[in-house]
Amino acid sequence: MKRLETFEIDSKKRQVRFIDSNTVKRGVHCDVYEFVGDSSCDLAIVEVQPGQTTPLQLIVQGDKTIEGYVEGSGELSIIAKSGDIKILEFNKHQTGNVVLGVGDTMQWQASENQKLVFYEVCYPSYQEGRFQNLS
Repeated sequence: MKRLETFEIDSKKRQVRFIDSNTVKRGVHCDVYEFVGDSSCDLAIVEVQPGQTTPLQLIVQGDKTIEGYVEGSGELSIIAKSGDIKILEFNKHQTGNVVLGVGDTMQWQASENQKLVFYEVCYPSYQEGRFQNLS
């Protein structure tokens, strides 16, 4: 993936610094960034190859997690803490983000014929144990 120097969130362009890159699982790659001058949160840019999914993850720590669309095509499945299920479709015509919290479960899936790129902003910054992989 192309390294970022800035990232726009909440209609504000913010400077970011690349920290690390890793493979989450086969077909899912993640680049981690910090916001320059702001240690209250961090940013992950995740690329999911066509037909692949992220792990099904339960949010077990943190104040809030923002999941948002960058490019490509796919969907985000959410099981809210209340048990309500939502499936949000994202593509160049349907963009946006969603705020999740402790107790919510999520999973991204790229469409069969196109990769999906999404972002994740963690408040506070990500630490091991924030998510529990269920699959």
